[in-house]
Formats: sequence, C-alpha cells, structure tokens
Amino acid sequence: MRTKQAVQRQALPDPRYHSVVVTKLINRSMRDGKKTVAQKQVYDALEIIRQTLKRNPAEVLEDVIRKISPTMEVRSRRVGGASYQVPMPVSQHRGLSLGIRWLVIEANKRPNKTYHSFAEKLSAEMLDALKDEGGAIQKRVVTHKMADANKAFAHFRW
Repeated sequence: MRTKQAVQRQALPDPRYHSVVVTKLINRSMRDGKKTVAQKQVYDALEIIRQTLKRNPAEVLEDVIRKISPTMEVRSRRVGGASYQVPMPVSQHRGLSLGIRWLVIEANKRPNKTYHSFAEKLSAEMLDALKDEGGAIQKRVVTHKMADANKAFAHFRW
C-alpha cells in the first residue's frame, strides 16, 4: 500500500469540444500510444452522435457517463482473518473513471461484423446507454446489485 496518496493530475480540455471528459475518453481509448488515431475515432463517434441526436455531443457524452457511473461499489476488507465485500460509496472522480473505462471496454466487445470501426461501436454503446441498455449499463447494475447484496457488511466500512 502507498504511504502517501497519489497526486491527482488534471487533464487538459480537448481542442475541439473544450471538454475534459472528451480528453479522458480519448486517452482511455488510445492503444499503443497512438493518440491521434484515438482522437480521430472518438471525434468520429461524437460526430455520429451529433448527426443522430442533433445535440451537442460533449453534453451527450457527459449525460452518458453520468448514467453509467456507479454510486456504490464493493471493496474487499480483511477483518479477523476473513475477507468481506464491504459496500462503499464511489467518489465522483472514481465514478467518472469507471464510467469511461466501462464505456470503452463494452464498445470494444461489440462484434466487428456489425460495426466497421471503433467510432461506430463507441457511438452505438453511447446511444444504448442513453436508452438504459448496453453492456456499460449492465456493469453498473451488477455493481449496484453486489453492493446491495453485501450491505450487511456495511458496518465494516473504514
């Protein structure tokens, strides 16, 4: 375990939408350090969202992340030789990180036969999340169910 808490670094807003959330999504979807490739895919996905919904895509992305982000999660806690899954509230920063991570992971899981690019997969996952469907929403539901099932151990919270 760390002796000190890690310093939180601030991400700079992206040049097109001036949004920190878009920057974090680009950085999360980047592979092998190829940021311009990830940037193009994310911007293409946001453009698909703009054409589909006729709304500002940065605002839609923030709505999607808000819907996906969990409010409770379980964390392991050792008490007297036994490990318990203790439900804990999720901080806003961690909720944002989990939401973006789940969005990218679930978009990547979509089949290549149906979607031709990551941009199409990402936009489809975002549109599904707005309708309370899709894999990222399912992850949030499962996380909340686990926290609810283990609320008997809530008194072990530190």
